[in-house]
Amino acid sequence: MFTEQTEPTESVLPYVKKSNGLGESPLTRSQPSEQSHFIEEMGLMFEQLGMPRMAGRILAWLLIANPPLQSSGELVEVLQASKGSISTITRMLIQIGLIERVALPGDRRDYFQIKPNAWSQMTQQRLTQIAAFRELADRGLSLVEGGPEAQRRLREMRDIHAFWERELPRLHERWEEEQREREHSRPPI
Repeated sequence: MFTEQTEPTESVLPYVKKSNGLGESPLTRSQPSEQSHFIEEMGLMFEQLGMPRMAGRILAWLLIANPPLQSSGELVEVLQASKGSISTITRMLIQIGLIERVALPGDRRDYFQIKPNAWSQMTQQRLTQIAAFRELADRGLSLVEGGPEAQRRLREMRDIHAFWERELPRLHERWEEEQREREHSRPPI
């Protein structure tokens, strides 16, 4: 499966034009304790969600890193992880839609950054999953003969997913409207 490589966003370009072409590298400074705690907390949260801890750690670093573009080598160094682990987990995070691979002109290394609108897109993906669960519960209900307890369990599954299938798009639209208003009220940089 091929992953899409994008060009860096305009907000990133000032960082990649500095001294060594990378901007200030996380490799040249020690990680403050608060950053380390944030990275580890995100890792634990991902682990509680059934995902690899390293996925949370990579995501946390990319959320707070300056510059926002980080190479595989920088991720290896900052997170004290193996190249194989970084490679595997960045591919997973790209597939999920949280990060993206970025190619820089004249640089053969791959860089990673948080994908713009990643959280909004993840909400849209959840809607598809919610609809699939509701449909599965409907199918289960059509299979149950008698058995009031089984029907109750399936109705509960169907009803909660039907509720979120109906309400989540409304909430998402409200969120998008707030984002548009916030963007229009911000002064230009």
